[in-house]
Amino acid sequence: MTSRSTSALRKPAKTPATKTPATRKSATRQSARNKAGKLPEWNLADLYSGIDAPEVKSDLDRMDAQCIAFETDYKGKLAAHISSEDGGKWLAEAVRRYEAIDDLAGRLGSYAGLVHAGDSVDAAITKFYGDVSERLTAASVHLLFFTLELNRIDDAVIDRAMQTPQLGHYRPWIEDLRKDKPYQLEDRVEQLFHEKSQSGYAAWNRLFDQTISSLRFKVGGSELAIEPTLSLLQDRAPQKRKAAGQALARTFKANERTFALITNTLAKDKEISDRWRGFQDVADSRHLNNRVEREVVDALVSSVRAAYPRLSHRYYRLKAGWFKQKKLAHWDRNAPLPFAATGGIAWPDARNMVLTAYRGFSPEMANIAERFFTDRWIDAPVRPGKAPGAFSHPTTPSAHPYVLMNYQGKPRDVMTLAHELGHGVHQVLAAKNGALMAPTPLTLAETASVFGEMLTFRRLLGETKSRKQRQALLAGKVEDMINTVVRQIAFYSFERAVHTERRNGELTAERIGEIWLSVQGDSLGPAIDIRPGYENFWMYIPHFIHSPFYVYAYAFGDCLVNSLYAVYENAQSGFAERYLAMLAAGGTKHYSELLKPFGLDARDPKFWDGGLSVISAMIDELEGMA
Repeated sequence: MTSRSTSALRKPAKTPATKTPATRKSATRQSARNKAGKLPEWNLADLYSGIDAPEVKSDLDRMDAQCIAFETDYKGKLAAHISSEDGGKWLAEAVRRYEAIDDLAGRLGSYAGLVHAGDSVDAAITKFYGDVSERLTAASVHLLFFTLELNRIDDAVIDRAMQTPQLGHYRPWIEDLRKDKPYQLEDRVEQLFHEKSQSGYAAWNRLFDQTISSLRFKVGGSELAIEPTLSLLQDRAPQKRKAAGQALARTFKANERTFALITNTLAKDKEISDRWRGFQDVADSRHLNNRVEREVVDALVSSVRAAYPRLSHRYYRLKAGWFKQKKLAHWDRNAPLPFAATGGIAWPDARNMVLTAYRGFSPEMANIAERFFTDRWIDAPVRPGKAPGAFSHPTTPSAHPYVLMNYQGKPRDVMTLAHELGHGVHQVLAAKNGALMAPTPLTLAETASVFGEMLTFRRLLGETKSRKQRQALLAGKVEDMINTVVRQIAFYSFERAVHTERRNGELTAERIGEIWLSVQGDSLGPAIDIRPGYENFWMYIPHFIHSPFYVYAYAFGDCLVNSLYAVYENAQSGFAERYLAMLAAGGTKHYSELLKPFGLDARDPKFWDGGLSVISAMIDELEGMA
């Protein structure tokens, strides 16, 4: 779930997940294992055998040497050599060396990040993570010149050089790189920004992670970390959901000044960078990074906001009725439905559900997904100190992706598994493009994951005979889609308001809470009763910290997949092959070019309404079953 890198050295893996605490075993962990069965833990030895492995030190040293040698061989020489007769071949060799360094750095950074995600409170791991990050940043200083010099060369000269087949292979990366040209700064300023990141936004990111890791929430007689506390919001017992909601509110309130400082500092840091680079809108740098036009995102946001009444407002009114209430307290928003089946789903059953759904669509897709299970590329148990949530990290093309999740046997966990394996399949297929062109812009990064969920959902729905269970499946899918589309656009609206207002001065925690309540009230509607304490629930959303304005990618992907799935249902043949070819393209093509074979155009304002109508139609069906 990373966007294209234009720097040869990547820092330790940052995931959209926050980090959670403690090093002792917990009752929650044991309970989750009992319900779900024995769960797999990933084997990171395909990257390195351990944080003290001699290969880590030798690779770090090798990376340092390669970066220095690269700078010695190429700095200040690009313009003259590219204009020569063999300029295309010469530059192609330079890009190959640059890519090889990127792959090595990706291996080191990914390993450090994944180990840290597995246990963010172990002191030795935390030190290792920080040390690798500093080494990567220091080494990459020697490479900063390359893309800066490349972007100063005239278009005509570059175009001539790319007629050479060896360099033509890298055309997508070079053309993508040159889109950053208008926002590029003088070399020494770029170097300063780069080096200061360690004591700037990267340090504040670490502070957020470590603060989240250390939080404890008193629920009944237990002191819980954030993951099990959030999980209780989906418990069948109303009193447990209420206790969890109130515990979250108490602890967030006690830490609001810290989170407000982190948020203010990072928003200011981004404003400084945007101002120096010449970005006009607070989200323009994200749009550029995603290779998506601002007007396309604006059309998406407008369509979703206009649909709030017929989507989230209508659904939550239905859900309140199922609980025989006029309104649901905010801690009951994701409560299990009263008519849903009870009992957990064992891990082997979850695996079978997802792989069967994938195989029904494409045997190749299922075979790739199966490797995540057989080769131990998945880390599934809930562990103290482990990152909450879920992600699939691509690592680097010379290795393979890894999936992290916190499996507790719930139906939503099965959909999470389907989601992350969709990412994993995408990352495996795209890896053949190499370290520079495998990463997919966020406009399509969520497509494979959401499509994997849809395949699994449709398979389960088709096999369900019970009317009540069909209702439960439909309702669960609608909730997931509302969380993916409506909630993420509300998050995006919240970020826009915070970053815009921050330009005029610091925001107090109270003011941030007011903005949060405003956007949440608009998106959730009158059937959700927002109780005191909810004003601080913005604090734990990691995307706001690690990837500002990332969140609209989820809504983009969900609406796109709804339209894509409609094409699939009406396709005569060949859809699976076209779909896998789209994934295999990685970052080599613009999203508009990749969608052409399916007859889809995200720049058409009606496109988004079509995707949203799928959610609306499901709510229509639920209303008819009431």
